[in-house]
Amino acid sequence: MRFLKTDVDGVWIIEPRRFGDHRGYFMESYRADLFREHIGAVDFVQDNESVSARGVLRGLHYQKGAASQAKLVRVSRGAVLDVAVDLRRSSPTFLRHVAVELSAENGRQLFIPRGFAHGFLVLSDTAQFQYKVDNVYSPADEASIRFDDPDLGIVWPISSEDMLLSDKDLRGVSLKEAELFP
Repeated sequence: MRFLKTDVDGVWIIEPRRFGDHRGYFMESYRADLFREHIGAVDFVQDNESVSARGVLRGLHYQKGAASQAKLVRVSRGAVLDVAVDLRRSSPTFLRHVAVELSAENGRQLFIPRGFAHGFLVLSDTAQFQYKVDNVYSPADEASIRFDDPDLGIVWPISSEDMLLSDKDLRGVSLKEAELFP
C-alpha cells in the first residue's frame, strides 16, 4: 500500500496494491500494522455501506464533540468525488478541504481524521461506498454543513440543479452557523 499525504493536515490518500490476472484481482483494503506505521493507531469499531445513484450528494456531515468520527472510505463499485473539510480551529489547515475521486477502478481510499466534515457526490450511474469509522453514530450529535457554502469554495463537477439531496442535506447550516472543533 502507498500512503500519500494530502495538503490538508491529517488526511491521507491510500492506494492499495492490486494483484491481477485473467480472473480479476486481489488486494488488501486494510492492514492495521501498515495503517499504524503511516497514520497512527485508529480503533475502527464499525463498517458502513451505502449505494447511491448518479448525482446523489451525501454531505457535508460530521459528528460533534466526543461523538466525532475518523473515517477510512472507499468505493467498491462506481465513482465519487469525495470531500473532507477541516473544521479544527487549532489546525494549520483550518477550513481547507481535500477533494479526490475515489472509484472501483482506481482503488483509492481516503483517511479522514476526527474534526472534519465529509461528503461525496456520485459520478457514475451508481456507486457503492464503504467506510470504517472509529466511533458509533450518535443521532443527537449529527451535524450538516451546506455543500454549496461559498466560504468553502468546493467545486462540484455536477451542477446543483442536477444533484439529488436529502431533506437533511438541504437543511444543512452555513459554515458561519456551524459548530466547529477546538
